[in-house]
Amino acid sequence: MSDTAQGVTVLLRAWRGGDSNALEQLMPLVYKQLQGMAGRYLQFERPGHTLSATAVVHEAFLRIVDTEVTWQDRAHFLAVASLAMRRVLVDHAKMHQRSKRGGHPLKVPLDEAMALSPSASDQVQDLDDALTRLAQVDERKAKLVEMLYFGGLSYVEMAEVAGISESTVHRELRLAKAWIRHEIE
Repeated sequence: MSDTAQGVTVLLRAWRGGDSNALEQLMPLVYKQLQGMAGRYLQFERPGHTLSATAVVHEAFLRIVDTEVTWQDRAHFLAVASLAMRRVLVDHAKMHQRSKRGGHPLKVPLDEAMALSPSASDQVQDLDDALTRLAQVDERKAKLVEMLYFGGLSYVEMAEVAGISESTVHRELRLAKAWIRHEIE
């Protein structure tokens, strides 16, 4: 484990222990990686998509701050962050679907305004539905897919979080991807 990873782990535990200064020290260490995770996911969105990685990170972080999690380490934090980012993106896709059906869209500042194309919204919703069904069949595979696609974690990081080998991560993801592809089609 690198010095940075160890530092993040120490700060996570201090933050959870009530040290508000730890949170201030933690953010610069993880912010860039969280933005990278969000950016990797958003690069697959349609051209002209206005949701920024920063907006996804901020919303996900707001959701994480209020959770009662006993942080194990940096990889655990990133796994939880990937789940929070998934929820942000899925909630947005659902909001977009509601507005298409006559719902009342929220007013958002222009720099944070976002409108997924119907096909992108449908893809996010389809992926979320398939992941939910996969979690009912095999929760570990669903969590690995979340960490990969919504969190951008590496195979090494996923193996660390899940407590399995990298080769098992590779095998599980291959099976999960095939299962999801079958479910979506």
